[in-house]
Amino acid sequence: MIKKAEKKPKAEKKVIGRREMVSFPELNIEEIEAKIDTGAYTSAIHCSDIHEETKPDGSKVIALDLLDPSHPQYNHKKLEFSEYDLREIKNSFGDVQERYVIRTKIQLFDEIIEAEFSLSDRSDMKYPVLIGRKLLQRRFVVDVARKNVSLKYKNKQKKNS
Repeated sequence: MIKKAEKKPKAEKKVIGRREMVSFPELNIEEIEAKIDTGAYTSAIHCSDIHEETKPDGSKVIALDLLDPSHPQYNHKKLEFSEYDLREIKNSFGDVQERYVIRTKIQLFDEIIEAEFSLSDRSDMKYPVLIGRKLLQRRFVVDVARKNVSLKYKNKQKKNS
């Protein structure tokens, strides 16, 4: 008798709301508000003074300030990334812009996910972080009637431990 290959059970998708509090462990940012945007493909994070620099050894890095001085979580630290891309990305108005894209870790619930983030000046936007479809797919389902689901989960875990 030939045995059928067993299918792996699909991982249960977590429900998230239209806004979530997220953390960036590698960037030393805890619980910053993010807008969940299923209309955006790429996620984005607010940065200022974004520019490319050439190091003394000839290598290039992208240098930036995470957030800006007007944001309460601004930490005055200049960040540098040696691994990055320059890509054409559509903004919320449908205009194509060239933006730098980095990979970093983001925490939602108790899950740490390595994801791509475009670096953009979001100072005129309400939320400093935007989570797009590429990060959401196969992991999360968005319930637009809810918000801060991951923060409530985290607080419940702390209370029960």
